[in-house]
Parts: sequence; structure tokens; C-alpha cells
Amino acid sequence: MAVIVIILILAIIFGVLGAVVKGLLWLLVIGIVLFVVAAIVGGIRSRSGSRSR
Repeated sequence: MAVIVIILILAIIFGVLGAVVKGLLWLLVIGIVLFVVAAIVGGIRSRSGSRSR
């Protein structure tokens, strides 16, 4: 769970930096990708955790 939170925080930081600084648009893309990956991993872990209980 802590890994997902860290990835989400990094995604937010990269997204904000990429949106604010004109030359760093690639950071916005990295932030979006990290956010999507964290959401997918979190969804998979929550589904697999609910089945085993």
C-alpha cells in the first residue's frame, strides 16, 4: 500500500512540474503514466485482497 501512495505522490509532483514549466512537458506525461499504473496496481491488489478474505 505504501508503494502505491509513493507512486501517486510522484505522479502528482511530476504532473504539476510538467504543467507549470513549459519545457518539461515530458514530466506531465510521466506523471500521467505513473498515476495510471498506480491506479491499476491498486485496483488489482484490492480485488485480490478481497477474494482471499
